[in-house]
Amino acid sequence: MSESATTVTAPAARARQSALVTPEGSTTIADTVVSKIAGIAASEVSGVHSLGGGAARAIGNLRERIPGARTNHSQGVSVEVGETEAAVDLDLVAEYGVSIADLADGIRRNVISAVERMTGLHVVEVNVTVNDVHLPQDDAQPAAPQEQRVQ
Repeated sequence: MSESATTVTAPAARARQSALVTPEGSTTIADTVVSKIAGIAASEVSGVHSLGGGAARAIGNLRERIPGARTNHSQGVSVEVGETEAAVDLDLVAEYGVSIADLADGIRRNVISAVERMTGLHVVEVNVTVNDVHLPQDDAQPAAPQEQRVQ
């Protein structure tokens, strides 16, 4: 009888085994890799204006003005990565008029799909924090070109 119990649990244990940990060796994925993948996946969802809270966005705007600087795709993203699982926390600004519940659901689907497909990690949770709502009038109007005083 104990044999049948062992054979029942063995396939379940094998099903949970990750492609990252095999008898031939293990693969380790850095937190920054997962946070970058999650940030890009969240940004792709329609209704996400930007990632990060107020301070993170302000620093990101300054960083983008520096010549040669790259966009920080992991801004507003924090992750915990284990050997076979990952958890993701996202801070973002939503576009006005978008259903936040639907937005969060779409973000979760896209982030889970991207992280699991690209890393082989099982995503156990994606927590979404909406810090602000972007209004169309918040965008700065481009300044009218000034006439040159000297020619």
